[in-house]
Amino acid sequence: MRVVDARGKFHGTAVYSSSSQIAIRMIAGAKEEVTDLPRLVADRIRAAVEYRKVYVENTNAYRLVFSEADLLPGLIIDRYNDVVSLQILTQAMDDEPIRGAIIDTLVEEVSPAGILERVDPRIRELEHLPVRNSGLLWGKKSSTIITMNGDEKKGVRFHYDGLEGQKTGAFLDQRENYAVAARYAKGNALDVFCYQGGFALHLAAQCNTVTGVDSSRPALEMADKNAALNGREIEWIEANAFDLLRDYAAAGKKYEAVVLDPPGMGKTKRDLEKALSGYKELNLRAMKMVHRGGILITCSCSFHVGAEDFRETIAAAARDAHKSLRLLEIRHASRDHPMLLNVPETDYLKCLIFHVSS
Repeated sequence: MRVVDARGKFHGTAVYSSSSQIAIRMIAGAKEEVTDLPRLVADRIRAAVEYRKVYVENTNAYRLVFSEADLLPGLIIDRYNDVVSLQILTQAMDDEPIRGAIIDTLVEEVSPAGILERVDPRIRELEHLPVRNSGLLWGKKSSTIITMNGDEKKGVRFHYDGLEGQKTGAFLDQRENYAVAARYAKGNALDVFCYQGGFALHLAAQCNTVTGVDSSRPALEMADKNAALNGREIEWIEANAFDLLRDYAAAGKKYEAVVLDPPGMGKTKRDLEKALSGYKELNLRAMKMVHRGGILITCSCSFHVGAEDFRETIAAAARDAHKSLRLLEIRHASRDHPMLLNVPETDYLKCLIFHVSS
């Protein structure tokens, strides 16, 4: 649909949702008249592919299309080696001609062995979209082995099953942070909210011992398979992270490196205070467990928890824990998750790396 102001001035083209709180999402500016939306979507996917060719390296698993950041609102596409996984989150992208253009373009540009769709039933309900099940859309393959931060010989390998796990199957936005964390870590390390072992497997290449903690048994079972795939010994513990950190801190357990990578704790603005309280508790307990001179790597993927709020929460935890922290790096999502400057929602992941000096 064309977007004009009160004076009739044309500002661009948007896609429309009859049910979302965001009724329109801009897809083209005033200088670009859109007469063929499927063709525009295909061109945008090609542009996204070219962007990744320039800025993504040392991996065969990365985000191929990142919704608004690639000027394709409501479309997420991830590449996992020879399998492509997509999520459709808006009415416009679910239109059959658009779906056809997406699949045809991916086949042409990426040559996958399989294209599958991961369905979020809640999103489809909110968008008043017909019920769909996750499954293959094209080809025959939905599982594979991916490599991060290196080639097949030197990189870290993971099993990928496109029809299992969270999101589209893995957390690709932390990929570059995994590698950076491994450069800092040493000694014995603790990875809390480890999921399928992203940080833990990278740390294991540099650390003497690594322990991964998660509350999901299926995630830990896959993490153990990933460890075996890489020939690494890691201790996996199924536990509630808050309870484990409280008990470990009280018992005086110490580590040279601790990673905190919790799931989003601030889904809405109303949840902000509770989320900040949760982050403070987690980080306070973790700080008490880091040896002097050790490393704390702490993350938040909650958009509503802003960068300044997150840093202030860490600072408050450090005061209460009587710890002195030196900020080594402020990191964001990997470059395949580009941040569009005028769309703040694309800047959601915070990853802070601290030296614990006391």
